[in-house]
Formats: sequence, structure tokens, C-alpha cells
Amino acid sequence: MRADFQGWVATHQARFEEVLRNLLPRADIAPQRLHEAMRYAVLDGGKRVRPLLAFAAGELAGAEQGRADVAAAAVELIHAYSLVHDDMPCMDDDVLRRGKPTCHKQYDEATALLVGDALQTLAFQLLAEHRLNGHARFPHPNPLPMSSPQSSGGTTSHSTRPGNCPSQVAGYPASGRGGERERQSSTLAGEGANESLREFHANDDAARQLEMVKLLALASGSRGMAGGQAIDLASVGKSLTLPELEFMHIHKTGALIRAAVLLGAHCGPVSAAQLAKLDHFGKLIGLAFQVVDDVLDCEADTATLGKTAGKDADNDKPTYVSLLGIQGARDMAQRLHREALETLAGFGDAAQRLRELADFIVLRKY
Repeated sequence: MRADFQGWVATHQARFEEVLRNLLPRADIAPQRLHEAMRYAVLDGGKRVRPLLAFAAGELAGAEQGRADVAAAAVELIHAYSLVHDDMPCMDDDVLRRGKPTCHKQYDEATALLVGDALQTLAFQLLAEHRLNGHARFPHPNPLPMSSPQSSGGTTSHSTRPGNCPSQVAGYPASGRGGERERQSSTLAGEGANESLREFHANDDAARQLEMVKLLALASGSRGMAGGQAIDLASVGKSLTLPELEFMHIHKTGALIRAAVLLGAHCGPVSAAQLAKLDHFGKLIGLAFQVVDDVLDCEADTATLGKTAGKDADNDKPTYVSLLGIQGARDMAQRLHREALETLAGFGDAAQRLRELADFIVLRKY
């Protein structure tokens, strides 16, 4: 890794740890044991790949850091809850996570179950109670066309129906920043651009934030991560074809990584076309992440991984290594990596951190 990228990662990881400490319930608030266990499961561990992807996408989109922090925290809480549940005896039955005893071992199974439940709901609480877009400070130089453009690959679309305006969404106050927005937009272009920007911002705030909630819900549920986990459990002892394996991991692992990229991008002003490209990048790099995980599960040791090595083989689970072999899996990861980088070609230097994270995901040793 380049030194400046290493510094960027270290800075964001350290700062994000404080963000999580502040957003999680304090351990001295009732019910103390549950809140203590929630903090145990989330803090002081992990690569934070999903938050870093959200930050990088947010930087590309010109998002305010505080908004990207909340989006990243929501994704990480969903990820942490999934690990707590995944480690339980009824699923993968593991004893080590992020170099320390799993939550149900440190506490008990009932507490671990409730930790996962509480972390999941907290993620959506964060998305609902914080203002995550609203772009008065970052007027879009090329406003979205007002003809409800559709995006591909499951990304959200933007509609100009009257019910999507902030002042018309129940419980969401009108912005009151129209004058500021008009002054800022006038520095970009003439009156035509002013009108487009006013429409863009009026539509943007509440409707887009609701789309972010929907995006995370889809990525977490039966059509995303939970669905992928169900397929994973049903596939133990079976041989899957490559398309079947990809389908499982696009959901189990890839959906949340894809969501991390899109949620970070949604915190800033991006077009539907840009979102579609970022969505495709997230899909490719999410799949590459799992391919590399399968290789590391065979080659790395428990101390390096921070979790039990060789678990998939011991449990007779289908993996990219069992299907393609070590070298075949490595080749697939490299191909996905190349395609992901090609998807970012049109973004220029703004996508540099996303490129570097793609490199890290594929070249990592843990």
C-alpha cells in the first residue's frame, strides 16, 4: 500500500472508532449487560472495509464527513450483527472473532441473540434520525434530469413526484435553505441551471434518505445478506456450480459491500449514471472480497485471520477454492479486480481511494 493510502486508512479507522463509541449506547445505561455486549461486539476490531468503502464513495461524491460517518456506522452495525449471529451454535458455531471470544462465548447465547437484534435496529435508527444528504453546501454541477431516470443493478432511482418533496413527507420538515441554495447555484450557471438545482434539492433530501433506508434494508434481508446466509446453510455438504456459488455470495457477502459504496455516494450529489457505475463496482469488489476470503481460509492461520482458519473445509461448505482450486480462485479474484477498476475509469482522481481499497481487498493477507 502507498504511504498516503495507509495514512488515510489509519486516520479514518481511528476516527471511526470514536464515531462508533459515541453512537452506541453507553454501557452504564440500562439494560447494562446488553449495551456492554453490543459495544464488545462492535468496538476494537475488524478491518472496517465497509465503512472505508462508504468514506471513499462519499469523498468521490463530495459528501460532508459527518453524513458519511452515519451511513458508514449503519452499515458496520449491520455487519457486526451478522457476525454475532453467524458465530452462534445454531449457525457456524465459532468461538473466535476479531481475535477475541465470540459474543455468545463472552456472554451467553441469549445475550448474543439480543445483541444482533439491537444492532440491526440501531442501524436503521441512525439512518432515520440523522440528516444524511441535503446538498446546500455541495451544489451539483450537472443536476439530474427531472424525468425520473432509472438506474441499473438494483441501485435507487430518483423521482420528482410531488409526494417526494421534503415538506410533503410526514415528519420531515421543509429545509428553509432555498435562498442559500439559489445564491450558490447562481455561481454555477444562469437562470436555467438555478431552476434545475432548486428542483434537484427540493426532491433530494427526504426521498433520497428514504431510499437509503430501503437500500440497507434490501441489502440486509432475505433478498440480500440474510438470504445468502440461508443459501449457505442449505448448501453444506453439497456441490454448487459457479453460477450458484456466485448467486449465494452476491447476496451473503456482496450485498452489504455494495450497499456500503452506494450509501456513501448517496451522502453527496451524484447522478443516476454515476450511481449505476458505483453499484457495479460494489458488486464486483464484493464478490472479489469473498473469493479472497475463501483463499485465505485455506492458506492463512488463525492468528493472522483473527478467526478460526479452515472452518469452511471442516464444515464441508462449498467455496471458490473447493470448486476452482487455489490458483483458479486467485485468477477469478484478479479478473473481478480488473473489471472493478475499469468501472471506475470515468471518475478520474475522485475515485482514487476506491481503487486503492479494491487493491487492498484483493491483495490482503487477512
